[in-house]
Amino acid sequence: MGLSQSADQGVSKSTSASASGGIAEATVEHYATEEVPMGQRNMGFWDMVFLWFGANTNNASWYLGGSVAGATFGGAIIVALVANPIAYLVLALVGWMGFKVGVSTMALTRPSFGVKGSALPTLLNTTVFTGWAVVNTFIAVISMSIIFSELLGWASFGQPGSFWPMILSIVFMSVLNFIAVSLGRKSVKIVERVGAFIILGLGLLVTYIVFQQHSFAEIIAWRPAPEDAMSVGTAVDVMAAFSLAWVLGIAEFTRYTRTTKSATVAPLIGATVSLVWFIFVGVVATIGVALVTGEFNPDNSDPSSLVSGMGLGWVALVLIIVASVTTNVVNLMAAGISVTNVTKKLKPLHSIWAITILSGVLMLIPLYMNSFLYTFMWFLGWVGMALSALLGILVADYFFVRKRTYDASSLEKVNGIYWYYKGVNLKAVAVWCLGVVAYLLMVDWPLLADNIGAVYPTVLITAVLYALVSLPDKRGAREK
Repeated sequence: MGLSQSADQGVSKSTSASASGGIAEATVEHYATEEVPMGQRNMGFWDMVFLWFGANTNNASWYLGGSVAGATFGGAIIVALVANPIAYLVLALVGWMGFKVGVSTMALTRPSFGVKGSALPTLLNTTVFTGWAVVNTFIAVISMSIIFSELLGWASFGQPGSFWPMILSIVFMSVLNFIAVSLGRKSVKIVERVGAFIILGLGLLVTYIVFQQHSFAEIIAWRPAPEDAMSVGTAVDVMAAFSLAWVLGIAEFTRYTRTTKSATVAPLIGATVSLVWFIFVGVVATIGVALVTGEFNPDNSDPSSLVSGMGLGWVALVLIIVASVTTNVVNLMAAGISVTNVTKKLKPLHSIWAITILSGVLMLIPLYMNSFLYTFMWFLGWVGMALSALLGILVADYFFVRKRTYDASSLEKVNGIYWYYKGVNLKAVAVWCLGVVAYLLMVDWPLLADNIGAVYPTVLITAVLYALVSLPDKRGAREK
């Protein structure tokens, strides 16, 4: 990235501004609430396209496609073409907010939730991105166990005696993740391009093999058993939860862009194209295996199981491992920077390192789950419930309540315009809780469950409700 800053990671804006001349250029990470000056922004349009293309060309995207194959090929693809672009329009909106204000996504929650109240969405955000790192890496860990099984004869994931090979695989992947984030944001330009092309090539190969064995008509005509079928509404919620999770990490990168197109259009293109493609890969690969074996098992729709079942060998598994690491650069950075929204005791890069180590420890949890798919779907459901209510508030506050005007200098001020009651905007917290309740009431409502799901209605409800309860404070809270 080459920002002209002192060698100390996480230095303040004033220090970085004075570091010039003979001091070597170095990439540093800014704290969540630090406004990045325009002169220090150098992520261009194609940087952002590749970043979000690489972020979504990953194991979890592929696994997502296999997970929703129960909606049939037609249902899954239609949902992918509708649900994901809507989510990424929200991504573009928050990306624009990060570009205009120059701070991270979690810092952008301070005007709506309060200086101290923003700790609540920050806790959610850190949990979500750490969780995504765990999910994505655990799929790669499964690949590692299969490689060890083929090369050394060890038990692979799910077999008796696989515990210690899985532990070794977790340690190995955690070390790779740590190396990948060791340079912070500088890693993005390096690894995202490499990972995007590697996993894209693997996806093309898998798709080619499937269509060599089965016609497109067979894929389209396939139907799961009634007990394995997934409703369109459930598929919408699963995909929406997956895609909306990226929204809370977008400003971490768009605050380093210099143009509106780089902050909005580029992420929208990169994220949408890559996710729709990899959902397609996951769907056709999972249905292809079901046609061969006569059994549809979405629990085996992870890339590791699929490529192993297709006989692609350990080389393909290595590519899956590489893809996991490249995607986790974004996951772990977003989680680490979020932490600095509530404390500056850790420098940004050190916070990223700490989250990386924590994610390695949390990867022990899926080992004790009966079904990794169940864990994955439970996680997506939890994310959809909490995120949908939060995003409605975030977007409504900036675009409707405050008319696209935030004062970055007031984001940390005690008794300032974003202080509210003891640092917390109780109205925002109340609306968030009501949004969660609304989601829980709607998620099993047949009309929504069978058609559009509960995530997007929750976003709309909380946005409208927050705008209404905030109207009395509109004139006094607006920045001068």
